[in-house]
Amino acid sequence: MGGQNLSPIDLPMVITIDGPAGTGKSSVARHVADRLRFDFLDTGAMYRAIALAAVRRQSDLDDPRELEFVARHARIEFDWSAHPPAVLLNDEPVGHLLRSAEVTAAASQIAVVAAIRRQLVDQQRKIGQNRCRLVTEGRDQGSVVFPDAQLKIYLDADPAERGRRRVAQLRARGEVVDPAEILRQIVERDQRDSGRSTGPLAVASDAKVIDTTHLTQQQVIDSIVQMAREQLRGVT
Repeated sequence: MGGQNLSPIDLPMVITIDGPAGTGKSSVARHVADRLRFDFLDTGAMYRAIALAAVRRQSDLDDPRELEFVARHARIEFDWSAHPPAVLLNDEPVGHLLRSAEVTAAASQIAVVAAIRRQLVDQQRKIGQNRCRLVTEGRDQGSVVFPDAQLKIYLDADPAERGRRRVAQLRARGEVVDPAEILRQIVERDQRDSGRSTGPLAVASDAKVIDTTHLTQQQVIDSIVQMAREQLRGVT
């Protein structure tokens, strides 16, 4: 780096954490960012924010052109002073509105619109340029958005275990759920995410794959933090 002797705390680094639904990506990424004192980017919240805008407009979720119009007029930003960063939709904090069943269902359709994915990929890359020490999670962060990321992680788990985790999460919120239906949705989403033409769910060739089926969340976090610290030490 131009002959400069930089300490680990000064070095730029992007850590991508990808994987299918139910592997704990968001929670793991947030805790890893906390441990390393990095910024945390929840890319799923960006798709959900556009979904919220579409739901509010009562948009036709089967019309890609209408969804593209909504996305072009949805200004999504993050308040990086908040912990975790707060999601803003046209200056309105909307983080508390993004996990409803209606928004979740709409986000699934938003995510397959190629023009919207391109728009958000561009935005995510700009965030990566401005926040040089970043943990970002999603489904295409290491494979598409940040192909040169210094550390790429792919979390996986057996679909049945992912379904169990999702059921526990929803029940903890007081929701009544059908475990068989949750598992069906997860398998269906895996197929949709892997088969889409733009930003498909895929394991980057240089990603470290962690099967979380029989691991605690803390074990996964510890493993990623250790890999990141070793990587930082290796370039000093």
